[in-house]
Amino acid sequence: RNCALFGEFVMLLISEHQRYFVYMSATDMRKGFDTLCGLVRTQMKLNPMSGDMFIFFNRSRTHIKSLLWARDGFALYFKRLERETFELPSSASNETALISAQTLSLILHGIVLS
Repeated sequence: RNCALFGEFVMLLISEHQRYFVYMSATDMRKGFDTLCGLVRTQMKLNPMSGDMFIFFNRSRTHIKSLLWARDGFALYFKRLERETFELPSSASNETALISAQTLSLILHGIVLS
């Protein structure tokens, strides 16, 4: 649905038909699948197996990690910036922000949102 398989690799596709949730608090980037699923359930109050993508940033916003249920298992996407920082979206909530595919694309490319 939201991942294209090429051999044994999964490519991240950003689609308008997908929902993207940002966890607004800083996250330890050493966290793996199970701990991130726990954050989604307990802090974001969402289902990690819903098919939605869940996005996490470290405190300095130089690292981003996303978690996605890909029909047969979880996939993680991880990116580290060498310069600059990722910009967090504005949100009415302290815990979670729902963002568009376009906003996620801008964030991943390091483009200023404002």
